[in-house]
Amino acid sequence: MELFDRDDLGSGEALFDSAAFDVTDPEAAEALLLDSTAPPDERAPGMPSHLSPSSASTFEQCARRWKLRYVDHLPDPPGIAALAGTFAHRVLELLFQHPAGQRTRERAKALAREVWPETEADPHFQALGLDDKGGREFRWKGWLAIDGLWALEDPTRIDVVATEQHVLTQVGEVPFRGIVDRLERGPDGTLEVTDYKSGRAPKARYSDDRLAQVLLYAAAVEAAMGERPSRARLLYLGQKSVDIAVTTAAVTPVVDALGATWQRMQTACATHVFAPRTGPLCGWCPYAARCPEGQAEIRRRVELGVLGDHAPAVTQLAAAS
Repeated sequence: MELFDRDDLGSGEALFDSAAFDVTDPEAAEALLLDSTAPPDERAPGMPSHLSPSSASTFEQCARRWKLRYVDHLPDPPGIAALAGTFAHRVLELLFQHPAGQRTRERAKALAREVWPETEADPHFQALGLDDKGGREFRWKGWLAIDGLWALEDPTRIDVVATEQHVLTQVGEVPFRGIVDRLERGPDGTLEVTDYKSGRAPKARYSDDRLAQVLLYAAAVEAAMGERPSRARLLYLGQKSVDIAVTTAAVTPVVDALGATWQRMQTACATHVFAPRTGPLCGWCPYAARCPEGQAEIRRRVELGVLGDHAPAVTQLAAAS
């Protein structure tokens, strides 16, 4: 079977059904390195030199998980959804580096074949231990994400300024670091920021939380380039586009929230107090075995019948007991 051609896998399911902690944005993986490599100065031990949206989000979800990952550098291996998302991002990055007229499905499929050996050689991918059928399903899901771009836009009409743009700047009072998937010029000539998402699109009531990240990217682009983007969007590949106008009213709250997170992070690092935030997502935390509060929450939910062994931490704790 030729790579990325349809076989007998069945018809399209949701692209990726990942837990909230399973990273589908490759910026998060690089941020783990970027946030922890600068030499210390007067910062509290463990305090990063710059803050990325993924790091800030992890801290707000659970300060203890943030500490175990970003300060203690304990492994947090990416799952299938994360790796497939990284694969799709890479192919789209290369596609938009081509002249507009060459951004076709066939070119994308050729790029997917070229990128595939990199993914296949990744130790994290190898650690998944997929059999032949699992490998085919992974490739097909990755291709569905890539192909889903055409359901949302015509790539030949995008006026690309940059892809995978690294941004290092000051956003409000926070030293900021991030990677913008795509920066482009809209029909009116103004800048626009686009972020690809290969995970399941959120329900409408959760869209604002997801837009906060892309609004931070817009604020960072303005700080770095001196030009405010007019729009920011999340492209949930194969599903829908969620857009927002980049206005002062939209940007100010997310910049303020980032600053508040930065302050809480400084306090936590100075006091060495990283309080856990327990809830249903404890079932997907790779550090549950190191968190008594998380273990208690998992057991409580299992006893209530609202958390099953589909949650990885449930299986891990059962095996350890």
